[in-house]
Amino acid sequence: MELQLETPVAKRKMARKTRVYATGTLFLLPAFAVFLIFLWVPIFKGISYSFYNVDFVSGNTFVGWDNYKEVLSNPDLYTAIKNTLVYMGLAVVIGFWVPIAMAISVSVLKRFQSVARIIGYLPSIIPAIVLYGMWQWFYDPVGPINSFLNFIGLPSFDFYSKEHAVFSLIILETWQNFGSATLIYIAGLAAIPKDLYEAAELDGAGVWARIRYVTLPSLKGLILLLLVLQLIATSQAFQSQLLMFGGGPDNATLTYLLLTTREAFTYINFGNASAMGSLMFAFLVIFTVVTLKLRRGGDET
Repeated sequence: MELQLETPVAKRKMARKTRVYATGTLFLLPAFAVFLIFLWVPIFKGISYSFYNVDFVSGNTFVGWDNYKEVLSNPDLYTAIKNTLVYMGLAVVIGFWVPIAMAISVSVLKRFQSVARIIGYLPSIIPAIVLYGMWQWFYDPVGPINSFLNFIGLPSFDFYSKEHAVFSLIILETWQNFGSATLIYIAGLAAIPKDLYEAAELDGAGVWARIRYVTLPSLKGLILLLLVLQLIATSQAFQSQLLMFGGGPDNATLTYLLLTTREAFTYINFGNASAMGSLMFAFLVIFTVVTLKLRRGGDET
């Protein structure tokens, strides 16, 4: 008798759960379709094109691993990899800590926090054509920066030289992108319990001690996440390198993705470009998996 009574109840619960999950799945289907069509289909088509001599007029010809061999024998590839790694490293050393410092500074303000957040975020919404035109004017030999240096008795600085071009780009990118990261860190700071700061103050901890022993450890997971996102973003950098310096001078700002776009749209060699894109995809997958494993290992300890 109990089984007969419980079976209809169990069936109704199962039917209710099925309807709920089916409804949720229907809402997810449009997003999943967009994700599939505009992300995964191009990825797999790009991987397949890497094994072909792509010709949209005469048709594609299967060439096997020839595209990869040609890409790996290109001396510009290793220059681009070196430049990309240098750019990634300097962007972390110079620019990664700027939004953290900005967020901490804004969070301790008693007044004008909203104004400070808006001012910090403004560079992120400037259109690219305006942004790069503005910084080309800033870096001009007779632009405002060099005019100010000359005014205070210092010599002009050559922002476009081979030695300084990467630093010029990092300053530009840091100024443009630190605002959005700052807002994320401010949200993370707001989630830290106030009791921790009060306990630290009672123990006699000063401002720097509270930042070191309370703020930064509490933001550890968020810092690691944004570090990974920044490394991925800088590994794919090409827009500012193209528009500000065109990959020069003397290939000093030639990055991996900029070389890939040249292969595709300058030399019209989509097979080589697809091979380079596939190599980048494999690298990012491995990098993400290793980072997640290291993060899980750190959380367990």
